[in-house]
Amino acid sequence: MNFKETRLENGLTIVTDRMDHLRSVALGVWVNSGSRDEHNEEHGLAHLLEHMAFKGTNTRSAVDIAEEIEAVGGELNAATSVENTAYYARVLSADVELAVDILADILQNSTFDPEELAKEQHVILQEIGASMDMPEDLAFDRFQCAAFPDQPVGRPILGTPESVSGFDPTAISKYLKRQYHAASMVVSAAGDIEHEAFVDLVKQKFSDLPGGTLQPCEPARYKGGEWIEERDLQEAQILLGFEGLDYEHDDFFAAQLLASVLGGGMSSRLFQEVREKRGLCYSVYAFHWAFSDTGIFGVHAATGAEDIEKLMPVIINELYRIKEDLSTEELNRSKAQMRANLYMSLESPAARATQIARHIMLFGRLITPDEQIERLDAISVKDIKRVAERLFINTRPTLSAIGPVAKLITLEEVANQLSVPQAAE
Repeated sequence: MNFKETRLENGLTIVTDRMDHLRSVALGVWVNSGSRDEHNEEHGLAHLLEHMAFKGTNTRSAVDIAEEIEAVGGELNAATSVENTAYYARVLSADVELAVDILADILQNSTFDPEELAKEQHVILQEIGASMDMPEDLAFDRFQCAAFPDQPVGRPILGTPESVSGFDPTAISKYLKRQYHAASMVVSAAGDIEHEAFVDLVKQKFSDLPGGTLQPCEPARYKGGEWIEERDLQEAQILLGFEGLDYEHDDFFAAQLLASVLGGGMSSRLFQEVREKRGLCYSVYAFHWAFSDTGIFGVHAATGAEDIEKLMPVIINELYRIKEDLSTEELNRSKAQMRANLYMSLESPAARATQIARHIMLFGRLITPDEQIERLDAISVKDIKRVAERLFINTRPTLSAIGPVAKLITLEEVANQLSVPQAAE
């Protein structure tokens, strides 16, 4: 990696990663602010702001923004997550100045026209409605809510129809002023980019950006719980989870590896035991989501009503068994998968731009691929077993499910079986 970093006097951080073989650049502005930074009356506002940024500025209409970037063959998009919001572009290297100018314009000079706001609120209401018709998406939303109830980190990013409908331009401007400032932003670029020239360009285009200070968000409080909805569907979407680890935890990489060993690919334990050996479902995998102060470890499976009773004890048994039975071969296979995924991701300028921006926001520095691999390689079988026991045994689970779930196991039964698991037949 050809990583370089500059921090301006107002606190804005600029990072680049030159990739000599490319003729394009992936660039963007990452804001250290997401849905968990919303106050109670602002639920859904971070996502709405992301939409409204493309709806017109003092000098560009929504059509102008779209036409200018596409006139040079570029792409422009944005995304809101729990802890950050990203506005990014992909252009040929000759058009970096245009991309930076548009990004600076939409983040500093958006007008939040009431007519555009009304239209975009309607669009988001449709988006919310569509998510309600997607059982898997709904199960994941409710999974997060059950794990972190009554707090911003557990709320759906889109908001609710009531909250989204109630926002006006003043509410958006207030949130923007509080959360969007130099100290909370990282401008990142990867590809055919010269660092010093890029720094000069960003200095010029973001000259009006206020300094500001990072606002602490409400600490996460994992509680666990369940959300179950019986619905007439062909498949049940089921999520079983536990409190995970934050990004800076000493066992973060071990938790990532644990998810890979359990359900990270076709050779993983869950895939082999649940799908290949028993044919109990089409899709099953494990994941570990980390946040700045907590995390969540989960297993997702989709299955028919007739297989639910057999499926859950098998999953629970695999969670229990891994704390006692794990081979070096299994662990090395998962390490190889993660190592390959890391290096393959470095071939994408968009992935590189995202990674270096996120590292600066999360850790205050870049964790190089070599350092990540070194941490990965240091993890032992004993570490994985220890983390598995910490996450799964004598803890409070989270259970979310939608579909034909009349025969689904209860939350209490999950906890009991993880204490003394029932042998899978």
